[in-house]
Amino acid sequence: MENLHKKIKNLRLEKEMTLKDLSEVTGLSVSFLSQIERGSSSLAITSLKKISDAFQINMASFFEEIENHNYALHKDEQKPFTIEGSGVKHVRLAGKFPERKLEPMLVTLPPKQPFIEKYSHPGEEFYFVLKGMVVFRVEGMEYILSEGDTIHFPSEKVHEWKNPTEESSTLLSVLTPVIF
Repeated sequence: MENLHKKIKNLRLEKEMTLKDLSEVTGLSVSFLSQIERGSSSLAITSLKKISDAFQINMASFFEEIENHNYALHKDEQKPFTIEGSGVKHVRLAGKFPERKLEPMLVTLPPKQPFIEKYSHPGEEFYFVLKGMVVFRVEGMEYILSEGDTIHFPSEKVHEWKNPTEESSTLLSVLTPVIF
């Protein structure tokens, strides 16, 4: 989003935080944060999550222009997106309304994907394997899931996933809290 850098800077100033303050809370360098605010650096979703957590806001608020109370999301409105550097394709499946608690998505993992960055964050995660195979590692324990299998765990547990097969794997994902 082209105005994302302006929103971040405005929020920081509203909260009377210096770049150094924001850096200490997020773990991101002052120079990187400065580049973000000037719009001269791209922002990975994980960094945006750290910034939104520092401001104690929902990450989706960076993308909301006009509040749209649309409970249904038709197939032609479901736009795929990838998170920078991962190759994982996401399709948001939720309608829009204030105070949404769930983030349902269709997730496609490319073939022969190694374990990606380990995550730990507030909330819960539920996955239903629609096609293929996925290996989840939660707190060091591996779960090999095939079509029809599910997994549900607290997001606070350190977790990662991979697709070890030769074909893409597709999952239905439901996360809390809302992150997009």
